[in-house]
Amino acid sequence: MKMNTTAAPYEISDPINAKILAVSEDRLEGFQRDPIGEISGRSGVAAETVIERLRSMLEGGTIRRIRQTLLATNLAPGSLVAWQVPAEKLDAAFDYMFQKDPFSGHVVLRSTDTATAGSNYKLWTTLKVPQGFSLRKHCEFLSRETGAEHFRLMPAKRLFTLGVGHIRRRGLEPGAKSDMKADVTDVAVAELSELDWVVLTALKREFTAEEIGPDLWRARAGETELPLERFLEVAADLDRRKIIGRFSTFLEHVKTLKDGDRVTRFNALFHWAVPEGREIETGREVGRHYIMTHAYWREGGPEFHNVNVMGVAHGMEKPVLLAHKAAIDQHLWSCGIPVSYTNVFWGGRSEIKPSEVAPAAYIAWCRSVGLKPEEMKES
Repeated sequence: MKMNTTAAPYEISDPINAKILAVSEDRLEGFQRDPIGEISGRSGVAAETVIERLRSMLEGGTIRRIRQTLLATNLAPGSLVAWQVPAEKLDAAFDYMFQKDPFSGHVVLRSTDTATAGSNYKLWTTLKVPQGFSLRKHCEFLSRETGAEHFRLMPAKRLFTLGVGHIRRRGLEPGAKSDMKADVTDVAVAELSELDWVVLTALKREFTAEEIGPDLWRARAGETELPLERFLEVAADLDRRKIIGRFSTFLEHVKTLKDGDRVTRFNALFHWAVPEGREIETGREVGRHYIMTHAYWREGGPEFHNVNVMGVAHGMEKPVLLAHKAAIDQHLWSCGIPVSYTNVFWGGRSEIKPSEVAPAAYIAWCRSVGLKPEEMKES
């Protein structure tokens, strides 16, 4: 890890850092022409201090990446994937997904408290493949490489919550929720031009500590050989088309930080099975609870007792997360939504990286592993 070279505090316990992170983790939705100015204005911390602290936290390992996120569900076909892998091959399969597959994003080992439907699926990943290519064929290739015996694709049908603000979620009372139901986001892959891809590729790359400054996009525009204003216009248009996610500082929320602190200790994937036709209603009620970092409609199928609403929550204590889950269950009951089955899959070993979504990158990867790109396309 790169050593911290500044004197500025990098700990999440520092009150100024906490103010910055409460905004910068997941509050800057869409494309921001001046992300540093927005963080400064919303946090009440001077811009030069924001720059200093972001650099320090990135160099110190508190922040693992700073980047403009994309709504990849609108850029490329994607899915949550559960993998059944023999125990003796599980760690190697995990390593392969994280280290050798650029299209797998989150890679997590999960377990349940008791043997239940789907508990033999220990490895979970998110997967994206560029437009025109097949998720299933990609998973079949990964199965051959890792020795996975079965996999279950669970693409999102609707999104209700997406944003990991760990610092601002600390201390939430179980049942804390918005007065409004969560919004519903449809999943639809957009058509992009060559110019769109040029700008997106420059937008989405992680920032180094040296790049963090008051005029973030000027150098990125220079990479594309576009005038700054034209670069910003294309980015704003992509935002209007709901291709842009948010400008975000991602905390190292899985591993112990340099100062011995942890951002979170537990992550839980909640499952609910509700009657067909009530998935959106349920997702909006689940997603309004502040503890939820993700909530979506996905079909688990018979392997997972036909669950159809899922969500993720993070916390420092397992009993507190279970109390949040119980409060959501009670809320669904009070709304008259019958739940025929529910479960919790706890996260263990975990690694996270952005999924590659560019078609050119997929073609190059196929050739690097001996696959013919045309044979990986949707039939």
